[in-house]
Amino acid sequence: MIFEVGGKKVFAATGGQPVRTDRPVAVFLHGAGMDHSVWTLPGRYIAHHGGTALALDFPGHGKSDGPALTSIAEMAAWVWQALDVQKINRAFLIGHSMGALVSLEAARAKPDRVAGLMLVGFAPKMPVHPDLLDAAQRNDPKASELIASWGFGPAGQMGGNQTPGLAMLPLGLRLIQRAPAGTLYADLAACDAYREAETTSVAMPVLLLQGTADRMTPAKGAKAFVEKLPKTDIRMLDGIGHMVMSEAPDDVTAALRDFIR
Repeated sequence: MIFEVGGKKVFAATGGQPVRTDRPVAVFLHGAGMDHSVWTLPGRYIAHHGGTALALDFPGHGKSDGPALTSIAEMAAWVWQALDVQKINRAFLIGHSMGALVSLEAARAKPDRVAGLMLVGFAPKMPVHPDLLDAAQRNDPKASELIASWGFGPAGQMGGNQTPGLAMLPLGLRLIQRAPAGTLYADLAACDAYREAETTSVAMPVLLLQGTADRMTPAKGAKAFVEKLPKTDIRMLDGIGHMVMSEAPDDVTAALRDFIR
């Protein structure tokens, strides 16, 4: 689906079904340098099981017009603008990595409009190694290679997946490589600079879905943050890395099925 926000084209995948505001709405937010395609399977599940799915491409990603936004706060404000255009007053926000920070910031800004938060591959602090930031700023292919190699757990490095025929490491590498020049750097710099999560407290239900082998957003920090929130459910995935939707698609779908009602 293509629509406009602020005069610029925005793409959102809807799982093959129209947007219906009379059903629970799940808004999917992707990570740095990625796009809506990481949410294909969970989005289709929600869309065909009584909900509405909206997997957004952030500006400068996928099929949405650029340029990329430069802060988590800007991205969160943009999400609400997109939902206003679609006349969606209340939604579940499902975010992966950078998208999890955006979800949290969006909930902090407009808590009455958030039915629940599902944080996937999350950490309240996402510092980025200076070498990775430098490579991304120079549009060096090494940046996407580093993210792909760090992003997958042991199974993702070796092969084998719940989705037949999916080669995880090459797919993850290609996904990040196809981001427009400058987009990955803008995303990583925004994550590196974001600090507001450290003081955030939200009252809506929060589900943390985290891999025990996640080297990019380690589970310890994610758990410590979420455990302080009043309504939490924590699901740890043994041996899974940062690319949770690729490595454990069945677990993501099961978590969504239980969370979005």
